[in-house]
Amino acid sequence: MLPADARLRSSDDFRATVRRGVRVSRQTLVLHALRTPRPPARAGFVVSKAVGNAVTRNRVKRQLRHLTAEALATTTTPLDVVVRALPAASAQPATTLRADFWSAWDQSLHRLEAA
Repeated sequence: MLPADARLRSSDDFRATVRRGVRVSRQTLVLHALRTPRPPARAGFVVSKAVGNAVTRNRVKRQLRHLTAEALATTTTPLDVVVRALPAASAQPATTLRADFWSAWDQSLHRLEAA
């Protein structure tokens, strides 16, 4: 579970991260990351009805929250991250979602360092 101060809550924060951050896409998700001047690192999730019914969406969201909490704990850079699940997230095994997340996470950090 992410602590309250590690969650994106306002639509303005989501919008800023999606519009100004780097975007990395994979088969099961799209990850947007934006470097911020203030700690802590925060994350938000977008899981639409296209992913599946409520049970499926909540399962995907729990998996993404777990992966993101693990990733945020390892980073020292203050970031805002938005993770958007794609419909393939519910059709693929959890190992695929995990591999896609870490691949997108590594690439987004690399792009942020290069910018």
